[in-house]
Amino acid sequence: MTFLDPLFTTSFTFALLLGLLSGLHCVAMCGAIIGTLTLSLPREIRSQKKRLVPFIFAYNLGRVASYITMGLIMGLLVGLLGSTNHPVIFGVSGHDILQATSALIMLSTGLYIANWFPRFAVVERIGVPLWRRLEPLGRRLIPVRTRKQAFVFGVIWGWLPCGLVYNAIAVAATTGSGTRSALTMLAFGIGTLPTVMSTGIFTAWMAHLASLNGLRRVAGLVIIAMAVINLLAIGSY
Repeated sequence: MTFLDPLFTTSFTFALLLGLLSGLHCVAMCGAIIGTLTLSLPREIRSQKKRLVPFIFAYNLGRVASYITMGLIMGLLVGLLGSTNHPVIFGVSGHDILQATSALIMLSTGLYIANWFPRFAVVERIGVPLWRRLEPLGRRLIPVRTRKQAFVFGVIWGWLPCGLVYNAIAVAATTGSGTRSALTMLAFGIGTLPTVMSTGIFTAWMAHLASLNGLRRVAGLVIIAMAVINLLAIGSY
């Protein structure tokens, strides 16, 4: 499998789109975190956008770094299982199982974003045990005074339990290697940047966008369409 083959290209594209479309959810999840970061900064930095942006960027760089790490770990774990192209059960390959699982999670994500399946939030409990250990470390960095602190703050908060991140990890798992999985999570992280960066700078306006049900439904429907495409593509690679 090369970096330009259809399988990797599809996973990378889906992860990027997932990041872009999950932005409305990110406003709700990450808005308070960025608010905490922003309010902890000295007033002279908060009052000047040119000085504030580097701190917001450093936070997001740390957050995306955590996503890449998650992708690398998932890819290596899948790699340890051997080739995913070999039949596992009833002639179905490991990759097909991963792709079907990813598509079903994506379908649930779309319904969740559209506010049609709120119970999907239960998935976020998976990461709670780890988060209980990491969250106190993040709080120790408050108040943030340097961009290095903002970066580390982002690294820690990147592990905040989030169903959409888990969805992206499921997509990354289908790529079959640590490097491609990490790159797929990078794509997801890049997709979230426009919304999360804007939230840190234009908090009130972005919060208003996140509250628009019509916009959330459109985003949800697009994700659902992606899930259907993924399901229909099973067995074609």
